[in-house]
Amino acid sequence: MKKIDAETFLAFRYPSNARISPDGDLVAMLLKQPVLDENRYLSDIWIAERKSGAVRRLTARRNVAAYCWMPCGNILFTLAGDKPEKGVATKYYKISPFGGEAEEFACLPIRGGMPVFLEDGRWLVNAQTDLLTDDEDPAPGNETKPRDDSYRVFEEVPFWSNGNGDVSKRRQTLFVCDPKEGCVKRLTPRDFDVYSFDCKGDAVVMTGASFDCTRPHEPGLYTACLRDLTMKEIVAPLGYDISSPVFVDEQTALFQMKKAHVNRYAVGDLCSLDVFSGEITTLHPCDYSMGYGGATTDVSQDSGRGAVACGGKLWFIETEDDGSYVRCCGRDGVFSERLTKDGSTTSIDVKDGYAVIIAQRGDKLPEVYELLPGCEEKQITCFNEEVFKELEVSTPKFIKYTGSDGFEIHGWIMAPIGYEPGKKYPAILNIHGGPRGVFGSVFHHEMQLWAARGYFVLFCNPRGSDGRGEKFADLYGKYGDWDYVNIMEFTDKCLEICPDIDPERLGVTGGSYGGYMTNWIIGHTDRFKAACAQRSISNWITYEGTGDISYWFNPGEHGGNFETDAHLLWDISPMKFADKAKTPTLFIHSDEDYRCYMGEGIAMYTVLKMNGVDARMVLFRGENHGLSRNGRPRSRVRRMEEIVDWMDKYLKEGEENA
Repeated sequence: MKKIDAETFLAFRYPSNARISPDGDLVAMLLKQPVLDENRYLSDIWIAERKSGAVRRLTARRNVAAYCWMPCGNILFTLAGDKPEKGVATKYYKISPFGGEAEEFACLPIRGGMPVFLEDGRWLVNAQTDLLTDDEDPAPGNETKPRDDSYRVFEEVPFWSNGNGDVSKRRQTLFVCDPKEGCVKRLTPRDFDVYSFDCKGDAVVMTGASFDCTRPHEPGLYTACLRDLTMKEIVAPLGYDISSPVFVDEQTALFQMKKAHVNRYAVGDLCSLDVFSGEITTLHPCDYSMGYGGATTDVSQDSGRGAVACGGKLWFIETEDDGSYVRCCGRDGVFSERLTKDGSTTSIDVKDGYAVIIAQRGDKLPEVYELLPGCEEKQITCFNEEVFKELEVSTPKFIKYTGSDGFEIHGWIMAPIGYEPGKKYPAILNIHGGPRGVFGSVFHHEMQLWAARGYFVLFCNPRGSDGRGEKFADLYGKYGDWDYVNIMEFTDKCLEICPDIDPERLGVTGGSYGGYMTNWIIGHTDRFKAACAQRSISNWITYEGTGDISYWFNPGEHGGNFETDAHLLWDISPMKFADKAKTPTLFIHSDEDYRCYMGEGIAMYTVLKMNGVDARMVLFRGENHGLSRNGRPRSRVRRMEEIVDWMDKYLKEGEENA
């Protein structure tokens, strides 16, 4: 058996976006695999045959960006890094699911995604447009003008977006396209930004907003008619938080909605929209978000759809307790029981009652499963089975207890590989992001690496985490309060349950909110002998002006902004307490992390260095907030090695005699 190391993930393969063919006989998926030499992810389409169970590779392009099924049963796809000729912004290719050569199918003068196929042969395409350079009405032969990359222009907020680069004066725009002629007609206004959309027949329902300065966090709700290319406003922006609507029939769309600025942690009621009359009906109060979910992990890539309609019902993923599950509901808003097993489900597709998901189960990596009656599942793919036969894996042990705040806290302890009872071991406490993320029992490569290197690994879901409802998630104005208490009490509980954890050799780490909490911890206690703050926040005042979501995050999470509530924000900022920090701390950031900008980590690092505390700053070039999950392979390897080497330096001293 092999111990897991920093490069083990290079052997993993990641399925995503599983889609059922129009006739229901095949399941397509995108499969990615990291390659260290090329420092990228190879990506191709694979096919699973429903009757025979055979799983086979369809394309050998190595750089498929996205795909969809065509009504005729063929597959349409685009290529990453494709450089079409002059006057073409997006080139689409077609291939039979039974093999053969792919052929060029259509070229459009817009930077488009996968189309929705309309009954008359036209396409509805969501495309990125640029108000600074693009023509009002793109046409075949007109060259899309790139921006001058020698400088950057910001005129709006947000001015950048994590993983998307500069977004100032850029919009997502819906176009109705004729793929044969390459012609496009704009459906949404030039300054309108589409947040989400769905289409059924001649009707479109969407969320979005027109703006020329600050992008509203609370979009409006709109309908559109594809016959005459007209739009109608149903709910104006800024009044409500509205989730992505999905058609369950040609007249009805389901979505979640709540009044804006009432409670950031409420998810909203389930509502229905009659797209013809514009009438909205409240169906059911909800305590969980519908349409997305998944436990925190570093072995998932580009999951897929979180909600899909079939047979007059909405099938959706939601996070509950410490995992994510599939449920369905009809137009009446009545919810089914859980339809999937424990674990993490990240993608779903349904066709005529046949449902497939992408999920993690137990110590396995994500695979494609068929849903069966009675919450049973049939595994369709086995992309990672052979790899895991050779690996030593530590299975997390679940623990729960009631905290001093009266809430039940869930957590896990992973024993070191080769654990010998009676011997003392160091431990690493890991804190998830969000704060509305959630840890579960699913496989996590990085934490398995720590266990392989001789550490107990501790992780929990403190107050603020997802899956336990509004009251548990509510950290409004409470950062650094009960969440911190929960984490410290969880650490105490782990030491009580497992006396082989050496209390003098504890490390702590976390990313995003977990990075913030790591910064907070080192300013409030010296119990940890090593720390690693990743993609962190150190000062809520400076954060408000730099992150892609920070202009609405501060008021929503803390109830204040730097203009009127600077003292409130400073009181919950780790920088206020940085002069008390004594813990040797590693800071990891990416220079294109526009969610938690690198200045936050640099500021904390500088204070520690000036105060004589051992600190190290590792800044990854060209990476973003998702470094640990989807960063380039070499960066991911180096990041994991930096963390475990830092922990070894401070937690392994004298280990032989411990």
